[in-house]
Amino acid sequence: MGVTKEGVESTLTSKMNPSHLEVIDTSGGCGASFAIEIVSEQFEGKRLLERHRMVNSALEEEMKEIHALSIKKALTPTQWKAQQDSSTTQAA
Repeated sequence: MGVTKEGVESTLTSKMNPSHLEVIDTSGGCGASFAIEIVSEQFEGKRLLERHRMVNSALEEEMKEIHALSIKKALTPTQWKAQQDSSTTQAA
């Protein structure tokens, strides 16, 4: 059986303890392609490339079956809050 959205969520939750996580199966259900938005304190002090490597490392086993992984956002909680505040201000 292929990788599931729930499996990716479970792995990232246990290994990265995110305060926000959104996993979207962009493969139409076959588990070959995912888009991820993740917010974690573990990203503090890390550059974007390092954050992406951390996500890829956390999903090492799953990556053997995933054909495409798009990390849309990999933010610290502070960055996430600032982005949410900015969105709220723009929407008003």
